[in-house]
Amino acid sequence: MAASSRRRRREINIWPGFVDALASLLLVIIFVLLVFVLTQFYLGEALTGRDKTISDLSRQLNALTTQLDVEKRQNAELTVNLGKSQQDLKTVTADRDRIQVEANKVAMLQNDLDAMTALKAELERKVAELGAKADQAQGQLAQEQKLSESARAQAALLNQQMEAMKQELDKIAQALQASESLSATQKIQIADLGKRLNAALANKVAELARYRSEFFGRLRKILGDRPGIRIEGDRFVFQSELLFASGSADLGDNGRQQLTQLAAGLKTLIKQIPPDINWVLRVDGHTDRQPIHNPRFQSNWELSTARAVSVVKFLASQGIPQNRLAAAGFGEFDPIDPGNSPTAYAKNRRIEIRMDQR
Repeated sequence: MAASSRRRRREINIWPGFVDALASLLLVIIFVLLVFVLTQFYLGEALTGRDKTISDLSRQLNALTTQLDVEKRQNAELTVNLGKSQQDLKTVTADRDRIQVEANKVAMLQNDLDAMTALKAELERKVAELGAKADQAQGQLAQEQKLSESARAQAALLNQQMEAMKQELDKIAQALQASESLSATQKIQIADLGKRLNAALANKVAELARYRSEFFGRLRKILGDRPGIRIEGDRFVFQSELLFASGSADLGDNGRQQLTQLAAGLKTLIKQIPPDINWVLRVDGHTDRQPIHNPRFQSNWELSTARAVSVVKFLASQGIPQNRLAAAGFGEFDPIDPGNSPTAYAKNRRIEIRMDQR
């Protein structure tokens, strides 16, 4: 029995160590699971923030795309307007260049004439100097003739110098004559060029006058003999009451009808005017001398200008080229009738339309 007890005491009890190992392993597993759960939580938060950021960026991108489309449409409209402006600029530039070429020719001829005049003056000065030298040499020669033989040799030398001077004078005289001939030729060319320019200008003015006469003739046929419409010299006059209400710059229905008929006739006539005639249709606004003062118009100047601009805008909307239209406001400062009666006031309240040259 004693021996058996000693053997049992010698055997090692491994269960406590095994339990400790399992407990440690369980703690490690729990720690790993805790780390995994925390990692998943933070990753979820990060992904949620990223999705929100992506959503915000998407909204901003959509807004920028919409703004870009608007800018593209505006750019297209600006491109069309720029094309029209460039075409108008080409026409004006061509006219300006043609006139500039003629002016340059005149300037070149004038410069040549000035140079020839300066050369002529220089030659005349040299001729005068040589003449003075010749007179001096002749005086010296007369004195030398009274000297001795040795002095006569010197006189012979002076004779040779005089002969050389005479030859130089002949050359200078020939050059002066050639310069005067060239100057006369250039003067003739300048005069001829001036005549041609005046003739061309007169032709353009006459051609514009012919189309202006045709313009008034067609307007008479289109508008007929109506109250409130008349012709004053080279102007077609509409009474303001026919187009606008009192104190207003907005076209009424009757005014729009009258101007629509006018624009139809103008478009037919414009097609027949050659493109090299630089014409413009000027619309002038006039008021009577009674002062106006309201929130929209502080003076008759503003009212007359606004009415002229309204007519110009309406004609442009009917197809009249904008570069051929001009508006001006004269207020009460260009009356037809200087009187103070209601009849005089009615005559002075008017819109004048005329075809003019730029």
